[in-house]
Amino acid sequence: MLEQILNLDRSFFIAINNGMANPILDWLCPYLRKQETWYFFYPILLYFLYKKTGPKSVWFLLSIALMIFCSDQFSAHLVKNTFQRIRPCSASNLQGITRHLIESCRGYSFISAHACNHFAIAVFFAKVLQLSKWHWFLLLFWASSIAFSQVYVGVHYPLDVIVGACCGILFGTAFGKYTLKYTLK
Repeated sequence: MLEQILNLDRSFFIAINNGMANPILDWLCPYLRKQETWYFFYPILLYFLYKKTGPKSVWFLLSIALMIFCSDQFSAHLVKNTFQRIRPCSASNLQGITRHLIESCRGYSFISAHACNHFAIAVFFAKVLQLSKWHWFLLLFWASSIAFSQVYVGVHYPLDVIVGACCGILFGTAFGKYTLKYTLK
């Protein structure tokens, strides 16, 4: 059963990494996955947080920092070191098939820390700011574009980003609920 899931995951990886190849995504995806690309966006989220919560925003900032620390340690260290799944760009059975569009290919693949962290951020802000469905969609689309880019550039399998996204949603939900419950009293 596990082997069937992994084979299906490899097939989806090849379909995205190879089958969707085009010059626009070849240019765009390496940028979408870079943290530096989104440096302008984080202050915007923080501005709306301050506007909504005022002086209590310092507690929200501490919660965000703790959430990112926890989600990153969980995904980048605990889970990756437990499963030790080789990245597709390093997998011997994908050599000559994988299009690797970025320089780095170190570390393990399962789960995607990028997906975990960005979905946690998206859900946390959507929850805390009590955003409309449209804004929820935009934040989840943002996180999804980063997760998709990880597969497209060749450093993650689809299952890595899907499980990473699910874990991030759990972190964002838990920290968002906890922060709202104890900070806005």
